[in-house]
Amino acid sequence: MRIILGSKSPRRRELIQSIGLEAEIVLKSIEIDEIFPQEINPREVASYLAELKSDPLITSLNSDELLITSDTVVLKDKEILGKPMNREEAISMIQSLSNSRHQVITGVHLRTSSKSLTISNSTDVIFDELTNEEVVYYVDKYKPFDKAGSYGIQEWIGYIGVSKIHGCYYNVMGLPLNALYQTMKLEFPPFASLK
Repeated sequence: MRIILGSKSPRRRELIQSIGLEAEIVLKSIEIDEIFPQEINPREVASYLAELKSDPLITSLNSDELLITSDTVVLKDKEILGKPMNREEAISMIQSLSNSRHQVITGVHLRTSSKSLTISNSTDVIFDELTNEEVVYYVDKYKPFDKAGSYGIQEWIGYIGVSKIHGCYYNVMGLPLNALYQTMKLEFPPFASLK
């Protein structure tokens, strides 16, 4: 059995490997434009993009392969905070998250040659108030330009800034492991075998 993880993220690969699956895990991705219809509910954007990412990868899917694609968005006051374009945007995004609550939503699309489904997971994250010095230090040292909302909870800013989370911690890292494993166990049992 093979799990094709449609991602460039070594972090997501490490996460899925950490749940001890027997299946071989292969990273494979194709660049897509992460564009979504403007009328879509912001809470459904991550699921829409996760499915969109799977489309170019399904043509070569064998019966012993499960394709998993995902996308994570940060939602603050109904506004989607994607990946920052530059240093200034990263600083601005984190400043907007300071001393407030936001949601991290990850959509995961699972697909075999005969079946597909999408799950979505949401986690509330609460930041303490951050000083400008802390925000600039984090952005300059960690360069979070590949992260939705401009931060990684598993990095320094998460250690010193996140006061509470309600929901799955790993969802904030980019892959809701509990929901993913339970879905695989129920819907794709051959791929959920443990080593």
